[in-house]
Amino acid sequence: MTPAPPTQNMANVFDRMVSIVQSRFYDPKFGGVDWKSLALERAPAILSSESADEFAARLEQLLGVLNAHPTGFYHQSAFSLPLQKAAGATARPVPEGIMMQDVLADGPAEQAGLEFGDIIRRIDGMDATASTTLPASVAEHELQVIKRNGEEVQVRLTGRKPARTIDCSTAEPGIGYIRVSMFPGLVGVDFAQELDQAIVAVRDCRALIIDLRGNPGGGSGNLRLMSYLTTERRPVGYSLTRPRAERGYKREELVQFRRIPSAKISLLWLALRFKFADKSIVVVTEGLAKQKFHGRIVMLVNEHTTSGAEILAGFAKDHGLATLVGRKTAGRLLGWSTFQLEHGYRLIIPVSNYLTWEGKSFEGIGVVPDVEIDFSEVKARQGIDVQLERALAVARSL
Repeated sequence: MTPAPPTQNMANVFDRMVSIVQSRFYDPKFGGVDWKSLALERAPAILSSESADEFAARLEQLLGVLNAHPTGFYHQSAFSLPLQKAAGATARPVPEGIMMQDVLADGPAEQAGLEFGDIIRRIDGMDATASTTLPASVAEHELQVIKRNGEEVQVRLTGRKPARTIDCSTAEPGIGYIRVSMFPGLVGVDFAQELDQAIVAVRDCRALIIDLRGNPGGGSGNLRLMSYLTTERRPVGYSLTRPRAERGYKREELVQFRRIPSAKISLLWLALRFKFADKSIVVVTEGLAKQKFHGRIVMLVNEHTTSGAEILAGFAKDHGLATLVGRKTAGRLLGWSTFQLEHGYRLIIPVSNYLTWEGKSFEGIGVVPDVEIDFSEVKARQGIDVQLERALAVARSL
């Protein structure tokens, strides 16, 4: 537990937090909430907190009224990671604990021997739940696991090695399969090069399955994958910052991001170009060559597909570039920032919205697949991925 901060320290942190939200929160209307008045109303209770933990919890509750994701307030000593980030895997609750759903290649969960359909009963002696987080300061965790065959084992989750970004194979003759676990890097230069190699590997396939299940988004690397869906240069959509939303805009006049550089040395020019520009930016596909699998692309998504992966899924569906299979995506596309406050506290709030070129927002709504099929716990216990099986069936029919 962190030590209780002096009253004056709490007041300084509180005032700074309220000010940042007032000036930087993405929505000028605060979702219909009178933020400043509400903060003043709750100030006495918040500033009377008897510990730093209570102080942080009450500020978290205050941020919750904004009804936006992500928002957070915490002390750096108490920073924790959601299971998805710490383990490179997603999970869903079952009676025995949480069942592994998306176990990403080479991530900590796979290295610990966890597989799709395995069930984690306990983590470090505590019952595992869908909301379980792992302290960032602890590098090793003891897991009690029920394997798919019913055997109970103890495994050790260690390290912070990220999952392999791209997993490429041939699902069956003529059908390629590319799983994208995330879009690392702000601009995505390395990712784009790796994806180029994966596309070469499947270029002779008549159909392609792109698996975005469990993909939390990331940087701008999704542009390269969107560009492989079409030969055209198409405006995808744009981020919209608070200042730009307040003063008005024409989408055609926003700065455009039209190509991922081929080498990192170009990042300097890119940084200079965007340094003094408003971060409301239009993304436009790169106009890449025609692929044999065009018109026969299947995209797998689920409730753990978020952010930049949802932008990709929404673009593919809206323009008829892929058939989406799986479950509705999370509906979390707001751009966010972390602000460092006094005395080791951190604030997380959304600072930009995302709109498609046509003006549509998926925030809080998600992208609905063309072919809806949920994860099956019964089949997962047998090692059968029903969503992937359906995606294969769709690919064969195209």
